Amino acid sequence: MDEARVLVEGPWTHRFVNANGSRFHVVETGTGPLVLFLHGFPEFWWAWHDILPRVADAGFRAVAVDLRGYGASDKPPRGYDGYTLAADVTGLTRALGERSAMIVGTGAGGMIGWTAAAFHPKMVRRLVVLGAAHPLRLRAALFADPRGQVAAAAGTLRFQVPRYEHQLTRDNAAAVGQLLRRWAGPGWALTSEFEDYEARCREAMQIPQAAFCALESYRWAFRSALRLHGYRFVKLMQQPLVTPTLQLHGSVDTAVLPRTAQGSGRYVIAPYEWRAVEGAGHFVHLERPEFVTGEILRWLKS
Repeated sequence: MDEARVLVEGPWTHRFVNANGSRFHVVETGTGPLVLFLHGFPEFWWAWHDILPRVADAGFRAVAVDLRGYGASDKPPRGYDGYTLAADVTGLTRALGERSAMIVGTGAGGMIGWTAAAFHPKMVRRLVVLGAAHPLRLRAALFADPRGQVAAAAGTLRFQVPRYEHQLTRDNAAAVGQLLRRWAGPGWALTSEFEDYEARCREAMQIPQAAFCALESYRWAFRSALRLHGYRFVKLMQQPLVTPTLQLHGSVDTAVLPRTAQGSGRYVIAPYEWRAVEGAGHFVHLERPEFVTGEILRWLKS
């Protein structure tokens, strides 16, 4: 079983949950109010391995999921649009026996967190977003900041190339390592922790169909721009968020520029905070785990 490579043992429990028509692999520890952790690209649930036990020890039920198409979760050929990915989050919340959850998302997972809070406000009690701009803020920056955010997104723009997943997994998924290194903060990229994380992500992306599925959400985001369902998505996302939101962002993030992400607060009418993490890149949850954990717990308990 190729998915077995992501079933890493630790102070948590692995199990599978059926939600929104698919089977999801979740990693769970602790008891208390539900906190659902959403990883980014090109990661999997292991993105939260350091933070999960800390949050559980603070009195929460901490659950990290392999998103649709990643890790040991199902890899259907469809369902990578914003509507379905948001419904995955709320479906998982119900499948885990809860009526609502606190969501923590990073990168692509942060984008899903924004969307879930906009589409299903009663089911998202609090939101913490790391390394991700509000989808409409990112969309605007891609049009208005060609020398900045467009240049930063050049690597992901290549995902639109047909069958690019084969390039992503070639040579033991070397391209995954290149993306991680390009987006990481300069200090973390030189550590042994980074080398271990890179190896795990490269291995997880080589699970059959994982690369294709991971790219499909990026492809939908661009292809939908001129289509009716994309227009509807934008209209729905224009509704102000009523979920209290904390946004953490690395000051040297080269994937989503800080100036792009910082404008996201205009879409939130609930309590909102922006915190820049000095010297951190795109993976603030891994580069500054102690600080990020403290901020998450402060926000969840406030």
